[in-house]
Amino acid sequence: MSGPLAKAALVSYQSNWPPVPVVTVFQYNPESLTHSWHQPQPPGKAGVESGNPLAVPGLPGESFDFTIHLNADDDVASGIPVLAQVARRAGLSARLAALELMLYPVNGAGSATARAGTLLGTVSSGLGSAKGSWKLPSSTLPVVLFYWNSTRVVPVRVTTLSVTETLYDEDLNPRHAQAQLGLRVLTPEELAAAHPAPTTATDLAVVAYNQTLATRRLLAVASAAGLASSVISQLPH
Repeated sequence: MSGPLAKAALVSYQSNWPPVPVVTVFQYNPESLTHSWHQPQPPGKAGVESGNPLAVPGLPGESFDFTIHLNADDDVASGIPVLAQVARRAGLSARLAALELMLYPVNGAGSATARAGTLLGTVSSGLGSAKGSWKLPSSTLPVVLFYWNSTRVVPVRVTTLSVTETLYDEDLNPRHAQAQLGLRVLTPEELAAAHPAPTTATDLAVVAYNQTLATRRLLAVASAAGLASSVISQLPH
């Protein structure tokens, strides 16, 4: 392997429109990553579907679990003025806050926007993705993309965050820590409930999922090219 190692990141959109990204680049990539799937069971509806073992209600469930390590001293030594200044004053507090806010609502009863009274009630589909109107939920989380590299960018919901702080400065700001993250991938069917109007953050999330799935299919075909003939010749025909 040559060249600099790509950095993974979480990209959070604190507002759906305009979709301004807040990028949380991992200080170090995880040493390992658990990528899990679960296949939905057949829907069990009366009729033909109930007896079809291949019937599924939709796309498989998908999740990521990993641990990232954080070190404020390396931020100080990074040579990046703003990053170094924040690390000197507050240690890892800024990095941890960026992760924590992904679990907090960006509208609803717990958000500043809702307290201002601007996001409650019913809104019309002015951006054109759906007809009619819908009632806004009481609280919604920010749209988050998990970026691993250019071929793996998926919309996720941060389901768990557990931080272990292991070293502090004289003001009890954390200097060393590790954060365990659990992410659940959101499918286009799930995101449809958030009314992904064109060019909104939710729409970008759907595009990211579809592009990553298309890339996965191309890679699967490429991996089998030239290697399958010996197996195919032995299949029933």
